[in-house]
Amino acid sequence: MTGMTSMTLPAADEGTEFEALQQALAGSRHLGAGVRMEQLVAGGHARLPLPGQGATLQRWRALAEVSRHDLSLAKLYEGHTDAVAILRELHAPDGVAGSGAESLWGTWASEAPGGRVTFAEEDRSGDSGASGPDPRPAGAADLGHADVRTVWITGTKAWCSGAEHASHALLTAWRTDGRGPQLVAVDLLQPGVTVSTQAWRAIGMADSASAEVTFQHVRAVRVGDEGDYLNRPGFWHGGAGIAACWWGGALALGHALQAAVANAPAAQRTPFRLAALGRVDVALGATAALLKDTADWIDRQPADDAFAPALRARQAAEACARRVLDETGRALGATPFCRDADFARMSADLPVFIRQSHADRDDAALGERLATQEGTPWSL
Repeated sequence: MTGMTSMTLPAADEGTEFEALQQALAGSRHLGAGVRMEQLVAGGHARLPLPGQGATLQRWRALAEVSRHDLSLAKLYEGHTDAVAILRELHAPDGVAGSGAESLWGTWASEAPGGRVTFAEEDRSGDSGASGPDPRPAGAADLGHADVRTVWITGTKAWCSGAEHASHALLTAWRTDGRGPQLVAVDLLQPGVTVSTQAWRAIGMADSASAEVTFQHVRAVRVGDEGDYLNRPGFWHGGAGIAACWWGGALALGHALQAAVANAPAAQRTPFRLAALGRVDVALGATAALLKDTADWIDRQPADDAFAPALRARQAAEACARRVLDETGRALGATPFCRDADFARMSADLPVFIRQSHADRDDAALGERLATQEGTPWSL
């Protein structure tokens, strides 16, 4: 069985950047996800090619590699790199787009039932509502002086992964009359920002520490116009990138199964285990091919609606992850869950992470799009 050994997403550039990322990941295995993320940003390992600019596959390969090591870290890494891409795509004000090299961003767009962050326009009296020295560390992004794009945000945002370590965030906010969403960039290291992880009780993805962040009249900067976050081409580019994270987590379990079968005595290399490895190979290999095809599609037509290609990649990656979880667990039994910390953590993290998929609702949304499309969507 040789297919598993080369089962990686082919990179557009096998350069030193990817090797440096691998080395950084290997050297920080003993650290928590937040600290590892800080180190990756400080070391320049989170500067990825922007999606749709000719190297989308290289970007996704980095996302998959981080995910193969640690899915909680991948959650923070994907959020930071997505924020950087969004800032560029929506032509954020210079003070935001030119953020400091050590700024660590989160992207928080989930809307909890019954709770929204609201915003009001700049108070032209010049009263910023803040006092005291600038709390930001050296190198942090300067969100600019008060101008026409400055707003004041109030409310609580849920599902803020990595909030305890982030210095800045992009988040969705709404006008008090209900219009929106409006994307805003906010410096988290200023008065009026409170982070709480009291409600976080997760076992899977525990180290991503998705907090509740409360804002009390906090200065922020509008990025793009109302609705731009959802309507821009890059929304689905980022959504497809998450599929690469799911695939990377599944790949880690596939490697564990391959190693267990390859290193087992001949008597334990049963047809049952070999068949499981074969099914895992098909799932990982087919999904890798689809991710590569989707990345190529995005690079060839970056301004086009990527809804269908992205959703197809996401649903395939979710199905792949569920198949690999099932096959590795059935083939290997309880032992790796109890004696292999990396396997046990990945097996707990992956089912939680793939629930960013909307499951049958996404299948139905894809089917609805295809039902209204002329011609066949499939070709070879």
